[in-house]
Amino acid sequence: MFRRQEPIAPGFSPGEVPRHVAIIMDGNGRWARQRMLPRAAGHRRGVNAVRATVQACGELGIEHLTLFAFSSENWRRPPDEVSALMELFATAIEHEVSRLHEHGVRFRVVGDRARFEPGLQTLIEDAEATTRDNARMTLTIAANYGGRWDITQAVNRALAARAADGQGGTDAPLREAEIAVHLALAHAPEPDLFIRTGGETRISNFLLWQLAYTELWFTETLWPDFGATDMQAAVEAFRNRERRFGRTSDQVRREATHACASEALVQASPEERAGLPRVAGAR
Repeated sequence: MFRRQEPIAPGFSPGEVPRHVAIIMDGNGRWARQRMLPRAAGHRRGVNAVRATVQACGELGIEHLTLFAFSSENWRRPPDEVSALMELFATAIEHEVSRLHEHGVRFRVVGDRARFEPGLQTLIEDAEATTRDNARMTLTIAANYGGRWDITQAVNRALAARAADGQGGTDAPLREAEIAVHLALAHAPEPDLFIRTGGETRISNFLLWQLAYTELWFTETLWPDFGATDMQAAVEAFRNRERRFGRTSDQVRREATHACASEALVQASPEERAGLPRVAGAR
Protein backbone atom coordinates (compact mmCIF):
# COMPACT_ATOMS: atom_id res chain seq x y z
CA MET A 1 0.00 0.00 0.00
CA PHE A 2 2.70 2.50 0.98
CA ARG A 3 5.38 2.41 -1.70
CA ARG A 4 7.93 4.53 0.16
CA GLN A 5 8.56 6.35 3.40
CA GLU A 6 9.53 9.80 2.10
CA PRO A 7 6.84 12.38 1.27
CA ILE A 8 5.27 12.37 -2.20
CA ALA A 9 6.02 16.04 -2.79
CA PRO A 10 9.69 17.07 -2.46
CA GLY A 11 10.34 19.75 0.14
CA PHE A 12 7.55 18.84 2.53
CA SER A 13 8.73 18.88 6.13
CA PRO A 14 6.81 17.27 9.02
CA GLY A 15 5.59 20.63 10.34
CA GLU A 16 4.08 21.54 6.97
CA VAL A 17 2.00 18.39 6.63
CA PRO A 18 -1.35 18.23 8.48
CA ARG A 19 -1.43 15.67 11.27
CA HIS A 20 -5.13 14.99 10.72
CA VAL A 21 -7.13 15.23 7.48
CA ALA A 22 -10.92 14.83 7.40
CA ILE A 23 -12.76 14.25 4.11
CA ILE A 24 -16.36 14.29 2.93
CA MET A 25 -16.32 11.88 0.00
CA ASP A 26 -18.93 13.44 -2.28
CA GLY A 27 -19.83 12.83 -5.91
CA ASN A 28 -20.18 9.06 -6.29
CA GLY A 29 -23.73 9.31 -7.62
CA ARG A 30 -22.92 12.07 -10.10
CA TRP A 31 -19.86 10.16 -11.31
CA ALA A 32 -22.09 7.17 -12.07
CA ARG A 33 -24.82 9.27 -13.66
CA GLN A 34 -22.31 10.91 -16.03
CA ARG A 35 -21.46 7.40 -17.25
CA MET A 36 -25.07 6.17 -17.43
CA LEU A 37 -24.38 3.73 -14.60
CA PRO A 38 -26.38 2.95 -11.45
CA ARG A 39 -25.44 4.92 -8.35
CA ALA A 40 -24.07 1.76 -6.73
CA ALA A 41 -21.37 1.66 -9.43
CA GLY A 42 -20.17 5.08 -8.26
CA HIS A 43 -20.01 3.91 -4.66
CA ARG A 44 -18.03 0.83 -5.69
CA ARG A 45 -15.59 2.98 -7.67
CA GLY A 46 -15.29 5.24 -4.63
CA VAL A 47 -13.64 2.40 -2.71
CA ASN A 48 -10.68 2.67 -5.11
CA ALA A 49 -10.39 6.35 -4.24
CA VAL A 50 -10.37 5.45 -0.54
CA ARG A 51 -7.50 3.05 -1.14
CA ALA A 52 -5.53 5.65 -3.14
CA THR A 53 -6.15 8.33 -0.53
CA VAL A 54 -5.04 6.15 2.36
CA GLN A 55 -1.86 5.37 0.44
CA ALA A 56 -1.21 9.03 -0.38
CA CYS A 57 -1.73 10.09 3.23
CA GLY A 58 0.54 7.34 4.50
CA GLU A 59 3.31 8.39 2.13
CA LEU A 60 2.92 12.05 3.11
CA GLY A 61 3.28 11.19 6.78
CA ILE A 62 -0.27 12.17 7.76
CA GLU A 63 -1.07 10.51 11.09
CA HIS A 64 -4.89 10.55 11.06
CA LEU A 65 -7.35 10.28 8.18
CA THR A 66 -11.09 10.50 8.86
CA LEU A 67 -13.57 9.73 6.08
CA PHE A 68 -17.30 10.55 6.18
CA ALA A 69 -18.80 7.38 4.71
CA PHE A 70 -22.44 7.49 5.81
CA SER A 71 -24.25 10.24 7.68
CA SER A 72 -27.13 9.86 10.09
CA GLU A 73 -29.25 11.61 7.42
CA ASN A 74 -28.31 9.14 4.67
CA TRP A 75 -30.93 6.65 5.93
CA ARG A 76 -33.39 8.89 4.03
CA ARG A 77 -31.98 7.68 0.72
CA PRO A 78 -33.80 5.01 -1.31
CA PRO A 79 -33.77 1.66 0.55
CA ASP A 80 -31.97 -0.15 -2.27
CA GLU A 81 -29.12 2.40 -2.20
CA VAL A 82 -28.84 2.19 1.60
CA SER A 83 -28.74 -1.60 1.38
CA ALA A 84 -26.03 -1.45 -1.31
CA LEU A 85 -23.97 0.94 0.82
CA MET A 86 -24.18 -1.33 3.86
CA GLU A 87 -23.13 -4.35 1.78
CA LEU A 88 -20.25 -2.38 0.27
CA PHE A 89 -19.13 -1.24 3.72
CA ALA A 90 -19.04 -4.84 4.97
CA THR A 91 -17.24 -6.08 1.85
CA ALA A 92 -14.64 -3.30 2.07
CA ILE A 93 -13.88 -4.18 5.69
CA GLU A 94 -13.51 -7.87 4.82
CA HIS A 95 -11.16 -7.18 1.91
CA GLU A 96 -9.14 -4.18 3.11
CA VAL A 97 -8.46 -4.62 6.82
CA SER A 98 -5.73 -7.23 6.37
CA ARG A 99 -3.93 -4.85 4.00
CA LEU A 100 -4.30 -1.96 6.43
CA HIS A 101 -2.97 -4.14 9.21
CA GLU A 102 0.01 -5.21 7.12
CA HIS A 103 0.99 -1.58 6.67
CA GLY A 104 0.52 -0.53 10.29
CA VAL A 105 -2.78 1.32 9.91
CA ARG A 106 -5.19 1.38 12.82
CA PHE A 107 -8.84 1.10 11.78
CA ARG A 108 -11.62 2.84 13.73
CA VAL A 109 -15.33 3.44 13.13
CA VAL A 110 -17.18 6.29 14.84
CA GLY A 111 -20.93 6.84 14.85
CA ASP A 112 -24.04 5.20 16.24
CA ARG A 113 -23.57 1.52 15.39
CA ALA A 114 -26.83 0.38 16.98
CA ARG A 115 -28.69 0.61 13.68
CA PHE A 116 -26.25 -1.62 11.81
CA GLU A 117 -26.93 -5.31 11.28
CA PRO A 118 -25.28 -7.54 13.92
CA GLY A 119 -22.98 -9.05 11.30
CA LEU A 120 -21.63 -5.63 10.31
CA GLN A 121 -21.17 -4.67 13.95
CA THR A 122 -19.11 -7.81 14.49
CA LEU A 123 -16.96 -7.09 11.41
CA ILE A 124 -16.23 -3.60 12.74
CA GLU A 125 -15.35 -4.86 16.21
CA ASP A 126 -13.06 -7.54 14.83
CA ALA A 127 -11.30 -5.10 12.49
CA GLU A 128 -10.73 -2.64 15.32
CA ALA A 129 -9.37 -5.38 17.55
CA THR A 130 -7.02 -6.67 14.84
CA THR A 131 -5.48 -3.24 14.17
CA ARG A 132 -5.66 -1.79 17.70
CA ASP A 133 -1.90 -1.67 18.28
CA ASN A 134 -0.93 -0.22 14.89
CA ALA A 135 0.67 3.22 15.03
CA ARG A 136 1.71 4.33 11.54
CA MET A 137 -1.63 5.96 10.77
CA THR A 138 -5.20 5.87 12.10
CA LEU A 139 -7.98 5.53 9.52
CA THR A 140 -11.32 6.50 11.04
CA ILE A 141 -14.58 5.89 9.18
CA ALA A 142 -17.54 8.02 10.25
CA ALA A 143 -20.62 5.86 9.63
CA ASN A 144 -24.15 6.65 10.84
CA TYR A 145 -22.46 9.74 12.19
CA GLY A 146 -23.68 13.32 12.61
CA GLY A 147 -22.01 16.26 14.28
CA ARG A 148 -25.12 17.15 16.32
CA TRP A 149 -25.45 13.53 17.45
CA ASP A 150 -21.79 13.56 18.45
CA ILE A 151 -22.10 16.66 20.62
CA THR A 152 -25.35 15.43 22.18
CA GLN A 153 -23.97 12.01 23.10
CA ALA A 154 -20.78 13.62 24.47
CA VAL A 155 -22.78 15.94 26.73
CA ASN A 156 -24.90 13.04 27.96
CA ARG A 157 -21.78 10.98 28.69
CA ALA A 158 -20.18 13.90 30.48
CA LEU A 159 -23.26 14.28 32.69
CA ALA A 160 -23.29 10.52 33.36
CA ALA A 161 -19.61 10.65 34.30
CA ARG A 162 -20.36 13.42 36.78
CA ALA A 163 -23.18 11.39 38.29
CA ALA A 164 -20.94 8.33 38.55
CA ASP A 165 -18.38 10.44 40.41
CA GLY A 166 -21.03 11.53 42.90
CA GLN A 167 -21.37 14.99 41.33
CA GLY A 168 -24.86 14.49 39.96
CA GLY A 169 -26.32 17.18 42.16
CA THR A 170 -23.90 19.93 41.18
CA ASP A 171 -25.29 22.79 39.12
CA ALA A 172 -21.86 23.87 37.85
CA PRO A 173 -21.83 24.22 34.06
CA LEU A 174 -20.01 21.62 32.01
CA ARG A 175 -16.54 22.61 30.86
CA GLU A 176 -15.37 22.16 27.28
CA ALA A 177 -12.77 19.63 28.40
CA GLU A 178 -15.45 17.49 30.06
CA ILE A 179 -17.34 17.28 26.77
CA ALA A 180 -14.31 16.90 24.49
CA VAL A 181 -13.12 13.65 26.10
CA HIS A 182 -16.43 11.99 25.19
CA LEU A 183 -16.56 13.07 21.54
CA ALA A 184 -16.38 10.32 18.93
CA LEU A 185 -12.94 11.50 17.76
CA ALA A 186 -11.43 11.93 21.21
CA HIS A 187 -8.71 9.46 20.11
CA ALA A 188 -7.37 11.95 17.53
CA PRO A 189 -6.22 15.57 17.42
CA GLU A 190 -8.69 17.99 15.87
CA PRO A 191 -8.43 18.01 12.06
CA ASP A 192 -5.92 20.41 10.54
CA LEU A 193 -7.36 20.08 7.04
CA PHE A 194 -10.91 19.39 5.84
CA ILE A 195 -11.52 18.35 2.24
CA ARG A 196 -14.83 18.04 0.43
CA THR A 197 -14.98 16.67 -3.09
CA GLY A 198 -17.75 17.07 -5.65
CA GLY A 199 -18.04 20.86 -5.73
CA GLU A 200 -20.31 21.40 -2.71
CA THR A 201 -19.09 23.99 -0.21
CA ARG A 202 -20.66 22.99 3.11
CA ILE A 203 -19.70 20.70 5.97
CA SER A 204 -23.05 18.87 6.17
CA ASN A 205 -23.20 18.07 9.89
CA PHE A 206 -19.69 16.58 9.89
CA LEU A 207 -17.42 17.11 12.93
CA LEU A 208 -19.18 20.32 13.98
CA TRP A 209 -17.19 20.60 17.21
CA GLN A 210 -13.84 19.46 15.83
CA LEU A 211 -13.73 21.70 12.72
CA ALA A 212 -13.71 24.97 14.69
CA TYR A 213 -10.18 25.95 13.55
CA THR A 214 -9.71 23.53 10.65
CA GLU A 215 -8.56 24.77 7.24
CA LEU A 216 -11.26 24.07 4.64
CA TRP A 217 -10.48 23.01 1.06
CA PHE A 218 -13.10 22.29 -1.60
CA THR A 219 -12.62 20.70 -5.00
CA GLU A 220 -14.85 20.08 -8.01
CA THR A 221 -13.28 16.63 -8.43
CA LEU A 222 -15.83 13.87 -7.88
CA TRP A 223 -14.78 11.38 -5.22
CA PRO A 224 -14.17 8.37 -7.54
CA ASP A 225 -11.63 10.52 -9.44
CA PHE A 226 -9.84 11.78 -6.32
CA GLY A 227 -6.27 10.55 -5.88
CA ALA A 228 -2.70 11.32 -4.87
CA THR A 229 -2.42 14.43 -7.07
CA ASP A 230 -5.53 15.93 -5.49
CA MET A 231 -4.22 15.15 -2.01
CA GLN A 232 -0.94 16.85 -2.85
CA ALA A 233 -2.83 19.94 -4.05
CA ALA A 234 -4.82 20.07 -0.82
CA VAL A 235 -1.70 19.74 1.33
CA GLU A 236 0.05 22.41 -0.75
CA ALA A 237 -2.88 24.75 -0.12
CA PHE A 238 -2.68 23.94 3.58
CA ARG A 239 1.03 24.83 3.62
CA ASN A 240 0.18 28.29 2.29
CA ARG A 241 -2.43 29.06 4.95
CA GLU A 242 -1.59 31.11 8.05
CA ARG A 243 -3.17 29.47 11.09
CA ARG A 244 -3.61 32.14 13.75
CA PHE A 245 -6.01 30.53 16.27
CA GLY A 246 -7.22 33.96 17.39
CA ARG A 247 -3.79 35.63 17.33
CA THR A 248 -2.55 38.32 14.97
CA SER A 249 -0.23 37.68 12.03
CA ASP A 250 2.57 39.55 13.82
CA GLN A 251 2.21 37.29 16.84
CA VAL A 252 2.35 34.19 14.66
CA ARG A 253 5.50 35.41 12.89
CA ARG A 254 7.23 36.34 16.16
CA GLU A 255 6.43 32.94 17.67
CA ALA A 256 7.72 31.17 14.55
CA THR A 257 10.94 33.19 14.65
CA HIS A 258 11.38 32.40 18.34
CA ALA A 259 10.78 28.69 17.71
CA CYS A 260 13.39 28.63 14.91
CA ALA A 261 15.92 30.41 17.10
CA SER A 262 15.29 27.97 19.95
CA GLU A 263 15.73 25.01 17.61
CA ALA A 264 18.99 26.44 16.28
CA LEU A 265 20.21 26.92 19.84
CA VAL A 266 19.40 23.32 20.72
CA GLN A 267 21.40 22.10 17.71
CA ALA A 268 24.37 24.42 18.34
CA SER A 269 27.61 23.24 19.89
CA PRO A 270 28.49 24.28 23.48
CA GLU A 271 30.98 26.81 22.04
CA GLU A 272 28.36 28.34 19.74
CA ARG A 273 25.82 28.58 22.56
CA ALA A 274 28.44 30.42 24.64
CA GLY A 275 29.17 32.80 21.78
CA LEU A 276 32.63 31.34 21.13
CA PRO A 277 34.02 30.16 17.78
CA ARG A 278 33.47 26.47 17.22
CA VAL A 279 36.62 24.37 17.60
CA ALA A 280 37.49 22.45 14.45
CA GLY A 281 36.70 18.76 14.82
CA ALA A 282 34.63 19.33 17.97
CA ARG A 283 31.44 17.31 18.36
